Amino acid sequence: MNILVTGGAGFIGSHIVDQLIARGHQVIIIDNLVTGQRDLINPQAVFYQEDIMDKNAVDKIFTKNKIDIVFHEAAQMNVGLSVKDPIFDAENNIIGSINILEASRLNGVKKFIFASSAGTVYGDKEKWPVSESTSLNPVCPYGVSKVSLEKYAYFYYVQYGLEYVALRYSNVYGPRQNPHGEFGVVAIFTNAMLQGKQCYINGDGETGRDYVYIDDVVNANILALKEGFVGEYNISTGLESSTNQIFDLLKKHTKSNFEAIHRDPRMGEQRHGQYSYDKIHQAISWQPQTNLQQGLLQTVEYFKSNLQNE
Repeated sequence: MNILVTGGAGFIGSHIVDQLIARGHQVIIIDNLVTGQRDLINPQAVFYQEDIMDKNAVDKIFTKNKIDIVFHEAAQMNVGLSVKDPIFDAENNIIGSINILEASRLNGVKKFIFASSAGTVYGDKEKWPVSESTSLNPVCPYGVSKVSLEKYAYFYYVQYGLEYVALRYSNVYGPRQNPHGEFGVVAIFTNAMLQGKQCYINGDGETGRDYVYIDDVVNANILALKEGFVGEYNISTGLESSTNQIFDLLKKHTKSNFEAIHRDPRMGEQRHGQYSYDKIHQAISWQPQTNLQQGLLQTVEYFKSNLQNE
């Protein structure tokens, strides 16, 4: 099949691209390389350095490549930036996504699989873990944009028959994650510790997150290709770990001697995050295969190798 991956030069998208190519598919990538990296682009993929905000460019790519399936990973992912500039977030994550949905409709795409966000669409709750039937009350514009995209995808499914799967990722981590941004604490801590640099924790460090390893996320995306499989699904582990716990584990694995320095918490961030994956397990037998200890060790080894090659 001809499969388009938006954001295919990014952390998650590049892993999805590699798996699709390994399975014999023809893969087309759209990425503006603002956060994506050229060296993550699989050489067997057809690459377009374009922005999903450019409707004309998107339309031409769909028409030329006769797209069968779309994996939509491109997004403005910075929660803090979405709070500071909600218009920018909406333009990228809502309008840009509608450009992809419209092109999918007009070109007969069979399925639209996209990255939603368990970590932001639910908001803070009194009881954890939460399931897909829990009310959606995002506390940041990024989460609002993800809920909006889910609703648009459902509209295109009901109105035009475009099958969709919204994979609500919890906190994804692993090899290739960018350690130089303001999010992705595992990559940020690992890279800093291996280089002997200071680590900073926002707030008291007791903010909890559900950390899911990249290989498990990619596997969920591949399974989502199943015909007739539609809807919203958490991609998570059902377990919560605090930022302080992640710091301590990575400090042990990297043999770092630094202590963390705490600074002010960020606006728009939830206090907790723990999500049930029962729904997708019952539907297509997906479940996480990599525990936190294994995943962190594999991530540390990746960053060690990269540092040696720099």
